[in-house]
Amino acid sequence: MGRAHSLREICGGLACCEGKLKHLGIPLAPKRSTLAYPNEHRPWELYQTVFTQLLGKCQDLAAGLGGRKKFRFKNILMSLDGSVIDLSVWLCDWAKFRRTKGAIKLHLLLDHDGYWPSFAVLTEGKASELKVARSLHFQPGTLLAIDRGYIDYDWFAKLTRQEVHFLTRMKENAVYQVKMEYAVPQNRNVVSDQVIYFPSQAKGDQEPCLFRRVELFFKALKQNLKVKSFVGASENALRIQIWTALIAILLLKWLHHLSKAKWSLSNLASMLRLNLFTCRDLRKWLDDPFRTPPITPGPEQLTLGIG
Repeated sequence: MGRAHSLREICGGLACCEGKLKHLGIPLAPKRSTLAYPNEHRPWELYQTVFTQLLGKCQDLAAGLGGRKKFRFKNILMSLDGSVIDLSVWLCDWAKFRRTKGAIKLHLLLDHDGYWPSFAVLTEGKASELKVARSLHFQPGTLLAIDRGYIDYDWFAKLTRQEVHFLTRMKENAVYQVKMEYAVPQNRNVVSDQVIYFPSQAKGDQEPCLFRRVELFFKALKQNLKVKSFVGASENALRIQIWTALIAILLLKWLHHLSKAKWSLSNLASMLRLNLFTCRDLRKWLDDPFRTPPITPGPEQLTLGIG
């Protein structure tokens, strides 16, 4: 949240705020070695568990609010994507991706009802996105948005039989047959609207699954979670940082969900960054950020009851 890019920068920034840290019950800012040791030895699975439990808590609390903010889609809308995070092969030799390049891959499932990250897993850079996707289970009626890296006609047929809808871009060399043509609406971006099937799925007397092919003028946009720099080079430290980033994004989305002020998520993140060590009533500040004054902490010195 503070955009610190190294352990030294983190420790220096906290040391500059030492007076405010004492109000949080932290007498001294941590040293660089104090953060480096758990970064190397504390299991990253701890942060994965925190993320999972926090996600469940946010979902339960959101359900308890009675759905004050609803998404316009009637179906459950999910986006599934796998993002390659480039690493230095010289610093992170455990994450070999190519001969001169290191990488890991973050597989993320985004729920558009509140934009909660519903599923996240870290794998080596060469891991197949499709293999991870096949292990997921979706509720009937879900609309799944995916890119061409997930194209597998047998998996598409399985999703169809499970009453899960999906949306993806078609490969240019795809072999298909048109079964039905729909009329194209006037003055819209739709070029053609067809029901198709893939001959490769026609096995024996079994009827192949039918799919809807809609050709548009625009392309789908790909959204990635970007982590630009790392404060550790080991695999454990890197996984800790990514899960910590996911926890931070989840908390940020929850605050955005609670806020009544009309500001974007990026503006909320910027304002929080400027007020990380300012003592404020957070709930009031979220609704009216420019009229909620800072809180002056009471004195730490106790008064003697001598009369």
